[in-house]
Amino acid sequence: MDYELSEEDRKSLESDIEEFVSDERLINFLSTIFKAMGDPTRLKIIFLLSKSPLRVNEISELLNMSQSSISHQLAILRNQELIKVKRIGRYAIYSLDDEHVLRLFNEGYNHAEHKKRN
Repeated sequence: MDYELSEEDRKSLESDIEEFVSDERLINFLSTIFKAMGDPTRLKIIFLLSKSPLRVNEISELLNMSQSSISHQLAILRNQELIKVKRIGRYAIYSLDDEHVLRLFNEGYNHAEHKKRN
């Protein structure tokens, strides 16, 4: 069975893609978000922060990694606005930036789980 777009669907799709590709800044930002989330260590950090806000030393201990390497990864995540930091006295408490980050992570995780089972 052949499938061909109707003229109406084709025009709608052309309009959608024209709008999408015209916002180069948005496309580049979206790409950097996925690049930042494409690192296993950063995914582990996002997973931890999806459970609770944490300090660098807590993340370091939970992942059994040095504080300097965790700090480096946190800086990348902060630069992409995937996490935020709140200073309380001398402590820096890291958390996910917003619900969008949690949804992106959860959707990716659920998709990976689904594909792993099949």
